[in-house]
Amino acid sequence: VQLQASGGGLVQPGGSLTLSCTASRNINGIKRMGWFRQAPGKERGWVATITNDNRIDYEASVKGRSTITGNFGDNTVHLQMNALSPDDTAVYYCLADDWNWRRFWGQGTQVTVSS
Repeated sequence: VQLQASGGGLVQPGGSLTLSCTASRNINGIKRMGWFRQAPGKERGWVATITNDNRIDYEASVKGRSTITGNFGDNTVHLQMNALSPDDTAVYYCLADDWNWRRFWGQGTQVTVSS
């Protein structure tokens, strides 16, 4: 497994969670890490990314209530999300882009927001 994600689960509306992902040392020269998500019946969409020079971008619906952090020495990325709603329910996939911009994906972790 090239990327291992964790931290998903069942969360009540208004709650928070933190997703974590560690990329294998076999992926050389990682330049960017981040997250996509795929809700039932929808296409996979971008959530947030961070580069090794600390450029951070968020999709509009999570901006202001999410924080992405990365440690490129350890090949890890975390995504803290607050004020969760049922619209955030999805499978979350972490990604890593290597020195040649080849993209690697994690296996996905389910986040369900429900009371």
